[in-house]
Formats: sequence, C-alpha cells, structure tokens
Amino acid sequence: MLDLYAYPGLFIAAFGAATLLPLQSEALLVALLLGSNHPVWALLLVASAGNVLGSLVNWWLGRYLERFRERRWFPVSATRLAQAQAWYGRYGRWSLLLSWLPVIGDPLTLVAGIMREPLWRFTLIVTLAKTIRYAVLAALTLGLSA
Repeated sequence: MLDLYAYPGLFIAAFGAATLLPLQSEALLVALLLGSNHPVWALLLVASAGNVLGSLVNWWLGRYLERFRERRWFPVSATRLAQAQAWYGRYGRWSLLLSWLPVIGDPLTLVAGIMREPLWRFTLIVTLAKTIRYAVLAALTLGLSA
C-alpha cells in the first residue's frame, strides 16, 4: 500500500524543497532507492520533475511579484535580494547551475525571474542542474549500498 504513495510523495517533497519552503527531498529519495523496488530512472524522473516545477514557481514569483518586494510578506529580505541580484548580475544565467545547492539555490531561481531570464533557458539549465544532482545522489547511494 505504501508503494502507491511513493511517487506522489517524492514529487511533493521535491516540489516543496525547490520552493522557498524549508523542505528536503534527498532523504526520501535515498530511502526509496534503498528500500523499494521502484526503477531508479522512474524515481529520478519524478524527483527531477517535482524539483524543476518547484523552481518554476520561484521563477514566476520573481517575475510577477518583484514589484511587491517592499512589502513585509515578501519571501526574501531586501539585503538577500540585493546579494542574489549582484551574484546573478555577475555570473548570469550560468549561476543557475548552482540552483541545486541548499540555501542559495532557491533564491537564485527567484532572482532569475526578477532578472527576466527567458523561461526556456531557465528551464533547460535548472533541469540539467537538478537532474544531475539527483543522479549523483542515486549513484552514490546505490554504489555505497552494494
């Protein structure tokens, strides 16, 4: 019965982890890799899809909600936003290859929206970065458990 919830649970965890919510998907992916009979490619596909779609939410928030950055409820402080904009201005779209990193990755995807990064390029770079991250994690997990 729990196997029925593996894919939606992983998708939701990966999606939430990519937004500005303090969630983590790696532990669930490792648990599913070690304890289930799901194909590795399917788990990687679901985790990557959820994580990329969560990043697209950040891009959209940056693109359309940036005009509200002075409001108290805005999810990023003015100082953090200025730091992220400076980083993005210096390194440009290639900084999105770091979108998988904790702490800086999610704000980078938000700033990419603020900086009007084209959606197709954003999606391509973020998909590459996040899929490679999950693939490396899977390879390490399965390699160490063998």
